[in-house]
Amino acid sequence: MNVQPKESKSTSHYFVPEPSVWPVALCASIILFFIGAANWLHDHWFGPYLLFLGLLCILGVMCGWFGSVIRENRAESYNAQVGYSFRWGMTWFIFSEVLFFASFFAALFYTRVISVPELSGITHPLTHILLWPDFSGGWPLFHNPDNQQFLGATSVGNIWGIPALNTLLLLSSGVTLTIAHWGLTLKKRGVLIVGLICTILLGITFLGCQASEYYDAYQQHGLTLNAGSYGSLFFLLTGFHGAHVTIGTTMLIIMLIRSIQGDFSPENHFAFSATAWYWHFVDVVWLMLFIFFYWI
Repeated sequence: MNVQPKESKSTSHYFVPEPSVWPVALCASIILFFIGAANWLHDHWFGPYLLFLGLLCILGVMCGWFGSVIRENRAESYNAQVGYSFRWGMTWFIFSEVLFFASFFAALFYTRVISVPELSGITHPLTHILLWPDFSGGWPLFHNPDNQQFLGATSVGNIWGIPALNTLLLLSSGVTLTIAHWGLTLKKRGVLIVGLICTILLGITFLGCQASEYYDAYQQHGLTLNAGSYGSLFFLLTGFHGAHVTIGTTMLIIMLIRSIQGDFSPENHFAFSATAWYWHFVDVVWLMLFIFFYWI
């Protein structure tokens, strides 16, 4: 009687995890975060507390969810087909993020190229006369009927200050992350860990500089969410990008901990690769922000 060799669990079965609470918890945390943000904008005292509570819940869910995946990986539950599915899943996730930011850039281009020229009477004088005859100015400076100026980019400061510094920081972080990946593939653990530490520090520095820019905009230059369409788009685009940098930095910290523990090898390190894909995507979005929002 011929006995077929017994296949291991990791190669003979496609792993399907048990029902998880993490997706529901993440959705609830995000809802709590945005409820807090909305109430903070309306000057309700509990808004900031709900916002930071939602942020902590998001970070906690991320750590818990990542921990579940790490335990499954260490138990050798995944085979090549699962890895293939992970890659496609991350690809479609980043594609959805591309569409997410594309909608905001579309709003930016529509406002700047179509709405403002029409309201100013540059392209359609009749539209200016009928809809808003008192409107004057162009991007990024506007005036309302009460002759109160809506402050824009030229009022915030020199783009070659914090915005240019942040661009240099993120581009440098892309380089250090690539060096870390190079260290991983060549089994140079020291290079891997140092590269990740540098990338994390650059990401945290970026967030600190952005917080300083927000403080100056609000306290010194009057650029707020109420400062016309420019103010709304400024905080919408840069704020969501900052949230993505925060998420990416959290992911990098987890990759650093796993690298110190020796979880990755040149043949098996998709979690690291997925984090690198996400971080490079964040870099590209900021480069577009710097060019189309600050510079041009």
